[in-house]
Amino acid sequence: MAKLYFKYGAMACGKTTALLQVVYNYKKKGFNVLLVKPTIDRKGGNTVTSRLGVSREVDVLLDGNESLSDKVNLDDVDSIVVDEAQFMTPKQIDELWIISKVYNIPVIAYGLKSNFQGHLFEGSKALFEKADCFDELVTICSCGKKARFNARRLGDEYTLEWEEVAIDGIDAIYESLCPECYVNKVLKITDKNSFIKYKK
Repeated sequence: MAKLYFKYGAMACGKTTALLQVVYNYKKKGFNVLLVKPTIDRKGGNTVTSRLGVSREVDVLLDGNESLSDKVNLDDVDSIVVDEAQFMTPKQIDELWIISKVYNIPVIAYGLKSNFQGHLFEGSKALFEKADCFDELVTICSCGKKARFNARRLGDEYTLEWEEVAIDGIDAIYESLCPECYVNKVLKITDKNSFIKYKK
């Protein structure tokens, strides 16, 4: 029976590059792979683009209230690959998991684990609940340690403000940080005294 895979990590860990390589491999072997991404990810429009400059047009753009099985004939699909899966709804993640079992189609979902406030995205939480296999993709912090958190900066200041998804509308910069740098730079906790102030 096919599985639902969740490949996750912090920003700039190579998720999209890995995804595009998987799609290329399936296509090269003659398989019909369906590339899906949620419409909330307006970056790139109807394409998936890696930071290395490689891109591919998606087969299905999915709104938050849409069902994948209502948009395509799954009988003709050999594999489903999902970009920015953290933006999918729990209902859509449930559907992907069920599709993998009922149609025996492997589903490979790529996405961020958590938002800039350190909390799981809705789609990521659902994937941790339902996925059969997990694979953490690794990147490094500016200090050289393994980065596990995403931070949002406005200018030189880290912030925990604004909405969870801010692809358009604010001039935000995102950065991958290790746990220690996240605590120091974002939460502004550098010693026991600042921890006491933070708790208040």
